[in-house]
Amino acid sequence: MNQQLRLTTPLLIGVALFTLANLTGCSALMPTPKPGGLNTRVYTANESSNTVTVLDGDNYKVMGDIDTLNYGAHDLALSRDGKQLWVTNLANGRVSVIDTDSLKTIASIYTGTRAHVVALTNNNKHAWVANITDNTISIIDTSIYRILGTIPVGKGPMGIAFSRDGKYAYVSSQDKMVNVIDTTAHQVIKQIPVGPNPHFLTLGPDGRIWGTNTGSNDIYVIDTTTNEIAGTVEVGPAPQQIAFALKGTIGPNAYVTVTGLNKVVVVNATSPTLSIREQIDVGEEPNGIWANAVGTQIYVGHTKSNNVMVVDTGTSQILATLPVGRKPIRVVASR
Repeated sequence: MNQQLRLTTPLLIGVALFTLANLTGCSALMPTPKPGGLNTRVYTANESSNTVTVLDGDNYKVMGDIDTLNYGAHDLALSRDGKQLWVTNLANGRVSVIDTDSLKTIASIYTGTRAHVVALTNNNKHAWVANITDNTISIIDTSIYRILGTIPVGKGPMGIAFSRDGKYAYVSSQDKMVNVIDTTAHQVIKQIPVGPNPHFLTLGPDGRIWGTNTGSNDIYVIDTTTNEIAGTVEVGPAPQQIAFALKGTIGPNAYVTVTGLNKVVVVNATSPTLSIREQIDVGEEPNGIWANAVGTQIYVGHTKSNNVMVVDTGTSQILATLPVGRKPIRVVASR
């Protein structure tokens, strides 16, 4: 395919910088000392509240909410150093940039109709944003918040993940495909057929790309050396997102939120043949999920009950339930 990057004029059109305080209860948002040196800060994108909730992931405390200054907070991407949090906003097609030291929204960038997901390149220099209605990927320079150009992709881009070496970007789309993009040429070089409504994509610890067919009941794994499907496994109706963590000393394992079951399904991620290890009962409509840095806890967001559950991966027990904003779609945690 010959779908190439369309360069745009490098002007700061559509970029607004904000200096006013915009936090709810900002005095409560001061960093809290964390046990064991983990210093885990958890963020949730609350689509119906237009906010990001900040949680102390080690001490199980709600620290406060950040106003994104936009509408329909949907996806999150945290920079490798943890200094910036990028937030897509479905309702008005903008991306908010949050400074995690001041816990303020410092920029807002229009990318296209219904900005759905965002992923940062491995070197943190660019943010890739999927515009689900425009069928494009916008590429933003993260140092100056300028859109450098767009890449046309398949119908309704839904998820983005990068290969470990950064050579390829993988973009799932509503036409039941994962588009493989050469990140140097900015061209779609291959389309991989998957299942209905493929949504979430993530790079696994094994270097493969893991994805969910939310319109079906399975997840799939893509081998980044061949760009072919390496395996699939049925986990239940409407699988949403995937995190990787240990089960005691066993792992890593893929922890999959399955909305149709109200469970997190644990998949063996070390065997060539994918298999289910167990199922963990969680709250209603689990969606976002992330693990702490050592893989001993996962944080599960629930879009119906508007909370995050902290789960001990060794015992599969719920350690805490924390209230967040309305419809928490995405959960990420600092490393």
